[in-house]
Amino acid sequence: MNDVASFGANIQKTVLEATSDALGLAILVCDKNDEIVFASRPILQFYPIPAQFLEAGTRLRDFLGAIFDSGVRNGTAPESSRRHANRDEWISEHLSHHWRERFDVVERIGRHRWINVRKRRLSSGLGIVAISDVSEQKKREEQMQLDMERVELTEGILDCLPNPICVKDRSLNYIAVNKAFCAIHGMTADAILGRSVWDLLEPELAEKFERSDRATLETGEIHCQPEQLVQADGEDLWVVTRKFRVGDPGKYLLVTCMNDVTDLVVGYGVQDDTSGRSPLDVSDYSIFAPAQNCYDPFRAIDMQHLVEAGAIIDPDAKNKQRILLMTSAAALEVNLVPQLRRWGFDACAVRNTAELSAFKDACAVRGVEIDALLIDGTIPGALSLVSSWTGSPSLVLAKDWQPVELRASILALCEDGIGALPSADADDPADWHIIVPDFSPDGRPMPEVEVVVAEDNEINQFVFAQILEGLGISYRIAANGEEAVKLWQQYRPNLVLMDVSMPVMNGFDATRAIRALEKSANFQTPIIAVTAQALEIDIAQSKLAGMDDYITKPISPDMIEAVYRKFVSTKAERMVG
Repeated sequence: MNDVASFGANIQKTVLEATSDALGLAILVCDKNDEIVFASRPILQFYPIPAQFLEAGTRLRDFLGAIFDSGVRNGTAPESSRRHANRDEWISEHLSHHWRERFDVVERIGRHRWINVRKRRLSSGLGIVAISDVSEQKKREEQMQLDMERVELTEGILDCLPNPICVKDRSLNYIAVNKAFCAIHGMTADAILGRSVWDLLEPELAEKFERSDRATLETGEIHCQPEQLVQADGEDLWVVTRKFRVGDPGKYLLVTCMNDVTDLVVGYGVQDDTSGRSPLDVSDYSIFAPAQNCYDPFRAIDMQHLVEAGAIIDPDAKNKQRILLMTSAAALEVNLVPQLRRWGFDACAVRNTAELSAFKDACAVRGVEIDALLIDGTIPGALSLVSSWTGSPSLVLAKDWQPVELRASILALCEDGIGALPSADADDPADWHIIVPDFSPDGRPMPEVEVVVAEDNEINQFVFAQILEGLGISYRIAANGEEAVKLWQQYRPNLVLMDVSMPVMNGFDATRAIRALEKSANFQTPIIAVTAQALEIDIAQSKLAGMDDYITKPISPDMIEAVYRKFVSTKAERMVG
């Protein structure tokens, strides 16, 4: 019973045959003396050798020699495999493969045939070989590789074309764009793909473009329209837009190509001696329909463009109150400016005092009045800036501003003039309805980072980031408790949101480390435990570690805002009072 060859010879052939058929494999088993114990018949489908070489007791060397003599070997085509090959070396090499503990290889045994060979040598000395046909898989992989190469080549060609091109699916979402098209909108391809024209343009233009897109998709008729565009950089682009339907029924795609005819419109600069015009000037500009205007002067404001800034203000908005927001926080600008416009104000933003001064001068040149100045209270020197602003009423925006209160305050500023500010030395400007202090609740300088989040889960990190950015709160994220302690030491934030379960150092130990470091400080940072469940043991352990409160996952904007107001904003308001 201890003889390995005897053990191998007693393997149930019927079980191996059934396994071979069920898995679609060709199986060969040999003993420690390299003699075949079992070989399934499907092996003959891969190697055209005499059946006698599959019988039990055949030497593995003779089996490999028969394969070599058949001419069907890995990496060669049958008609050429007999030439330029050393038989003994080939057999020796493959015998060595059989004695490896594990050996996997994909071999080509014909012009269009591939097999996957898996070899295992057990501790008992038995060697097992499983062979499967992977020709179809290889063909798919090769075809996929060819398709990818064609796609990359096509994308490279399209990106090199100067004319903007885009492709939309049946739902009219962008599925392909070239660099020229991205340049029009001043966006990357990733920011455009998957979106629709409604995400990029004004509703009126979006509806017009979708109507022509639908017509082309449904009828197959080519749409042609001369258009004048304004690119993201402010430059005019004159194009002839053509829309085509391509693809098979049920899988139609819409291809839009914008042929750049700007040179034809503005001329090449070669003047005709008789008319004084360029021979390529267009006589009728009315054929060019106004198209998208992708230039936003207030978002991408630049000193060299400030002189022209006044010309951008909508002449039809004479009755709208003009609100100028000054903030260096991009998140606040993105959220608040559209909200002001929804309330019926004509709103835009600047990001520093230099832009504010230049914008004020440009408005003065154009005769444009600013009805109210709204200043982000987190900007250093916000109070002194307001006191020096005499052009119109102004208001300082608090971190915890509420939409209803803010709208009422702005209307009061514009209509009644309420909000004219006293000097910066005044203790309590009575006319301000919304105030933010320029110091922290603990009487120390406002920290560069207001909140440190300790969270190891990447999805939860993303959720925290989105919520805090939406609230306009500066933050840093640590992937474990040790990083959280280092970020606390570096920034001394107003609040720490601490996940209790993290690698390297958990939230409880990190809290203890911070509390130990605070013994020499004159303030204590609120630390909030973030738990998956509100278990009594976690709550008790968080209190013992020195945490001030706890919240449970999943987190929400209301939850984070409530915690921030409780431990940061409320203290600030009490101190100001």
